[in-house]
Amino acid sequence: MSKHAQAVHEGRAHWEGGLTDGNGRITGSSSGQLAEVPVTWNARTGGDDSLTSPEELLAAAHASCFSMALAYELQGRNAAPRSLDVSARVGFDPKVSGGMEVSFSELTVKGDVPGISAEDFQEAVQQAAEGCPISQALKGNVQISAEAQLS
Repeated sequence: MSKHAQAVHEGRAHWEGGLTDGNGRITGSSSGQLAEVPVTWNARTGGDDSLTSPEELLAAAHASCFSMALAYELQGRNAAPRSLDVSARVGFDPKVSGGMEVSFSELTVKGDVPGISAEDFQEAVQQAAEGCPISQALKGNVQISAEAQLS
C-alpha cells in the first residue's frame, strides 16, 4: 500500500471455474455501493448484455472522472455548467499479436453551459479529456477521444 495516497478505494473479485464456463462476482468494498455484481467472460466479450464487465465499469469510471475534470475546467473559465451528460464507450478487442486488449475509450459530452462559446467549450473538453486521472491512467495504452456538444 502506498503511504502517499490521500484516498484509497478498494474493489474485490471472486471467480469460480474456468474462463469461458466460469463466473464471478465483484464488489466495491470501499463504499459498499457496488455489492455482489455478477460477471462472466460471455458478458465481457459482448455475448450477454445482462451482466456487467470490467470494460463497462471502466467506461463508467472514465465518464464520471471526465465529468468532474470538465466541471473543473469550465469553472476555471468562469462558466460553471448547469449540467453535463457524459458517456464513455470502451472497446475490448483482439490484439494484433494475440490476446485481448482495451483498445479505446470514446467520450461524448452534451453540456448546458451558459456564457461559453462553442470554441471555448471544445477547448475545455480537450483539456479535461487529457487531464482527468482515468485518462492519465489509460494514456499510452488506450486511444482516447472526446466529442462535445453544447445544448
